[in-house]
Amino acid sequence: MWQWLIRGLPLLVIVTVMGSLTFAQQSVFTPPQGTQIAVEYDSLYTFLLWASLISCIILIGGMIYFVLKYKRRTNQDKTPYISHNMFLEFIWSFIPLVIFMGVFVWGWIVFHKMRAMPENAVEIHVYGRQWAWDFLYKSGKKVTNEFVVPANTDVKLIMTSEDVLHSFFIPSMRIKQDVVPGRYTALWFHAEKTGEYHVFCTEFCGAAHAQMLARMKVVPLKEYEEWLQATDENLTLAQKGAKLTNSKGCVACHSVDGAVKVGPTWKGLWGKKGYPMADGSQVDVDENYLRESILNPNAKLVKGFNGVMPPYQGQLTEDELVALVEYIKELAN
Repeated sequence: MWQWLIRGLPLLVIVTVMGSLTFAQQSVFTPPQGTQIAVEYDSLYTFLLWASLISCIILIGGMIYFVLKYKRRTNQDKTPYISHNMFLEFIWSFIPLVIFMGVFVWGWIVFHKMRAMPENAVEIHVYGRQWAWDFLYKSGKKVTNEFVVPANTDVKLIMTSEDVLHSFFIPSMRIKQDVVPGRYTALWFHAEKTGEYHVFCTEFCGAAHAQMLARMKVVPLKEYEEWLQATDENLTLAQKGAKLTNSKGCVACHSVDGAVKVGPTWKGLWGKKGYPMADGSQVDVDENYLRESILNPNAKLVKGFNGVMPPYQGQLTEDELVALVEYIKELAN
């Protein structure tokens, strides 16, 4: 037994040390760190590797030491009687507890920074589909499998899937988020370095899952604005949404100036907290609420209004739905 431990210890130590050095040499072994969050993420992971290495040496080294020290060398040897020590038992339980709690708090802080969406971020809509990524900007510009973002600017991605479950992953930013059909999910980042970065789908989504790739270009703000202005229709998403409200008949029931009609006014609707429903519940008006209210308006009836709006499920494309949501968001200003 002890011979196996002695032989296996060097290999275990080498593997752990190599893992630690991997994260110590970011530019060689891992994708470049494109955000401050990536730096904090890697710092936490490096700490876990080194803590695991030290714990491994103490645990396995101590085990080997006691195996050798108290080995029965002759048949007449008796196993020595060793009494327990309350202080030692407390120490080897308390120290790991402190480390684990410290890692938990550290991890929660990093996770909170990753999930706390900043205000006034540049918003880009992302559609996942078998097997490509589509990116739709507020300016109306739409691109596939290659999108552009400004450097040193908060960027928020509002994502949904047109078919099956996908997962949006940018290794250099250390961010990943499931892209779910029928609802919106979101993530954000603040790219600090210009350049090109790879985007992957990390949720198996069919035969060509491995080819569901995209590229993200991080460019200076001025270059981004010039790129963004080159659109085909010269209409922003909100302007397209305004046109749809006429063609789809939305203006017959919803006002944009605060006046009460058959349905709730859209003016100032976006961002409301605790919006009262007919069943006594309250909701926050976000993208998912607006999406559901358009596609299935009777799912959550607003207090004081009757459910006379027909469902638009299957009558709107994803682009049209996003345009309507962006128009309602703009009316909050």
